[in-house]
Amino acid sequence: MSSVVITGGAGFIGSALARRLLDRGDEVLILDNLSTGVEANLPKGAAFVRGDVSRLSSLEGLPTAPSAVFHLAAQSSGEASFDDPLADFDHNTRGTFLLLQWSLRNGAGRFVYASSMSVYGECEGTTPVAETAQLAPRSYYGAAKLASEVYVNLFSRLGLKTTIFRPFSVYGPGQNMANRRQGMVSIYLSYLLENAPIVVKGDMERFRDHVNVADVVDAFLLALESDRACGRTYNLGTGVRTSVGDLLGKLIRYTGKPPDYPISRAAGTPGDTRGCVADISLIGRDLDWTPRKTLDEGLQEMISYYLDREA
Repeated sequence: MSSVVITGGAGFIGSALARRLLDRGDEVLILDNLSTGVEANLPKGAAFVRGDVSRLSSLEGLPTAPSAVFHLAAQSSGEASFDDPLADFDHNTRGTFLLLQWSLRNGAGRFVYASSMSVYGECEGTTPVAETAQLAPRSYYGAAKLASEVYVNLFSRLGLKTTIFRPFSVYGPGQNMANRRQGMVSIYLSYLLENAPIVVKGDMERFRDHVNVADVVDAFLLALESDRACGRTYNLGTGVRTSVGDLLGKLIRYTGKPPDYPISRAAGTPGDTRGCVADISLIGRDLDWTPRKTLDEGLQEMISYYLDREA
């Protein structure tokens, strides 16, 4: 049995990770300020501390010498980061720095950081992007994530065993359907479930690499068991390019809506990019990880999850 701390554990990815850790017998403590996460997401059996990772006082209640710290707490919308860039910095960069300090001082066995594909900025063409590519974020969110990566790597050199993941567009059951500023799949699906016209902000030819939350959690757990992952940075995607138009077609079909379902067009959002696809060869070599769910399988599972909740 291990003692694990998850920041942002009341959120979409964090709660999925917490459930998997609890299922295998680990002790889990979740730190979350519930700004975007919800208390209903907290799995039974997990200890919970309501607090903000960007405040030192919130870290005082964490257990010393945890076997692992998973840092997922963040303001996770590139669009929203333009509303208050300083707040975005506090939540994402300051919070990461303080947690790194705490983890090193308190003997954390491992530190796993959830960064973002946003650190790449605008990728050239449709060629999958490798971890060694130029990093040029286009949003305050992406810049804060990149700054946090620099700090994570510094603390790795200071002796903390760290791993950085750059998730691409994560989707799946449990995603926050009320937040229409983050998560392409959940945003479009939320309109369909409400029988409202889908609002698309930006070009229909934009594309994303959609990766299922279950596959993301698999990668996080594999990193804990691998010394090779220490000090490394990995993309978390599928390597598959899906345009906005193609995604909408799948969602409309799998929700049983007519092919001519109404779609409303709107201006793009600040800092948005045309698209990016992950090169996942490094994580495949180091961790023997490969995504198990296809987008079609994952979308149908997600739609069934929300339809069952409405029934």
